[in-house]
Amino acid sequence: MEFWRLLHSSLTLLILVTSSCEGHVKTVCAGPSLKMDQALLTFYNLLTEEVQIFYTSDYCYKCLYQHLASVKPNNNASVIISTKFTLTVQVSSQTRNETLCRWSQTYEEGGHYSVRIHMSEVGTNPSCTPTVNKTPNNPYLPLVVAALLLAIVALLFVVIPYVYRRRCTSKFIRTICCQGSSYSVDNDIALDSETPHNASKAKPTRLLSLDAFRGFALTVMVFVNYGGGGYWFFQHAPWNGLTVADLVMPWFVFIIGTSVVLAFRSMQRKGLSRLQLLRKITWRTVVLLMLGFCFLNYSPRDGLLSWSWLRIPGVLQRLGFTYFVLSLLQTFWGQKEIPLRAHHWWNPVQDVFIYWPQWLIIILLETLWLCITFLMPVPNCPTGYLGAGGIGDNGLYPNCTGGAAGYIDRWMFGDNMFRYPTCKEMYKTTQPFDPEGVLGTINSVVIGFLGMQAGKIIISCKKMNVQILCRFLVWAVLLGISAAILSKCTRDGGFIPVNKNLWSLSFVLCMGCFSFLLLGAMYFVIDIKGWWAGQPFIYPGMNSIFVYVGHSLLGFYFPFSWEMRFQESHLEFLLQSLWGTSLWVLIAYLLYRKKFFLKI
Repeated sequence: MEFWRLLHSSLTLLILVTSSCEGHVKTVCAGPSLKMDQALLTFYNLLTEEVQIFYTSDYCYKCLYQHLASVKPNNNASVIISTKFTLTVQVSSQTRNETLCRWSQTYEEGGHYSVRIHMSEVGTNPSCTPTVNKTPNNPYLPLVVAALLLAIVALLFVVIPYVYRRRCTSKFIRTICCQGSSYSVDNDIALDSETPHNASKAKPTRLLSLDAFRGFALTVMVFVNYGGGGYWFFQHAPWNGLTVADLVMPWFVFIIGTSVVLAFRSMQRKGLSRLQLLRKITWRTVVLLMLGFCFLNYSPRDGLLSWSWLRIPGVLQRLGFTYFVLSLLQTFWGQKEIPLRAHHWWNPVQDVFIYWPQWLIIILLETLWLCITFLMPVPNCPTGYLGAGGIGDNGLYPNCTGGAAGYIDRWMFGDNMFRYPTCKEMYKTTQPFDPEGVLGTINSVVIGFLGMQAGKIIISCKKMNVQILCRFLVWAVLLGISAAILSKCTRDGGFIPVNKNLWSLSFVLCMGCFSFLLLGAMYFVIDIKGWWAGQPFIYPGMNSIFVYVGHSLLGFYFPFSWEMRFQESHLEFLLQSLWGTSLWVLIAYLLYRKKFFLKI
């Protein structure tokens, strides 16, 4: 009998303890398992009235405060918060209808924080006292280790070929010094007689820096598409601003423009007619569009041939259309040879003046973008609106995401567009918005045309490397200053903010500046000095279509990815992203060894 009485008492005590944990300190009792980019924040309300906790992210422009928790008198509440961006937390009194305290803090991953809400010792006003209960983790430690390992690998890529070349050079010198007269200097006449024959078979040298630039952009693109280790700066910016993920697409478009000029010059030398060029560029455009429609954007969730989930805009669609427009410009108005004349005041800018019809078309396109963006009326939205809508801009324009650009896309495509824009999580938007929409494609053509200008500089200043680098630098400075003026060197306060979602004019100018600088640096290191041959980036750069389509189709399958078990830190996520990217670089290298290049 006593046994059953003891068992009943124990069960009653266990139920009471469990109910107290569930009612007040559930997260503390349960010992919450935090994932990456999360921290635990506990509020202790020592007042005699209930308080409301609100928060907003400092990255969110003029965003409304969102409710975080309610804490009853002499009670506590724990919440899990994001550590990606700085948060502003506000404690308000429900009875007084006033703000008791407010603070901004950058919380760190895995940390346990607490805030005591109590009456201040001096006076009668409440105050908030923050405390760190558990030291947070260092989220960047896996990234530092990975960067060191990649630096070692990159060093090996440079040192091993250098040692190999030195070894081959020493063998060659010994051969010259120690072998017979057939290898002596007296045989110069025989060598000279063979020179014209060998020169006739020589192939035009390939611009390795362009392949390396393309491969570098593609490698970073694969890495960020695989999650970038979960780090926020390897993901697209929520709205305004720049991250690493925002750089790669404009780089790729810039490279398309440069490649168009160099490829069309080669085809012009082969004697291809204008009709043949039109057939070739039309075929390539159609193939890119079909690849984007049929393989990368289709998600038949409502059936095998469902139209409702088809995304009409897309990355390959934009690349295909941009390539088509740039190729038309080069076909009809880009076949003129730049005369090498001296003593003319316009010689420094002759590569601009000679192709004035192209510049006129680009200026008209950019004027069209500006007029539509800032003058087109959008229902229930202010004219010229460039914001994210949702809770941004004090919640005044919740359904105005993207302004005119978003309105045009929703009118043309309906639901057949991207439904999860980067602003959806932070700005709480409800409208779909496609970053590869119609209006942004105009500025995609503009940045591709800047890449065409880089190609013209390479052709017009052939064998004049100093002039090529100087012109690249001048273009980078002009574009950079223009972007700084438009954006006022701020994220949200400029005339036209830098925005990848909208492909704003300041974004195009900023990316043009970066592209000229990066291509110039690679041209100097690879093609001029020969310090680096571009490995390993030249391998994916010479098989870009294969790598891009392949990683998009197979990225969520083993061995490129797997179901992650350890989500408390960035370690496994970063390992998976690097592993998947490295596999595609390895595949591109094996295809390079086999001389397999997928061309359209």
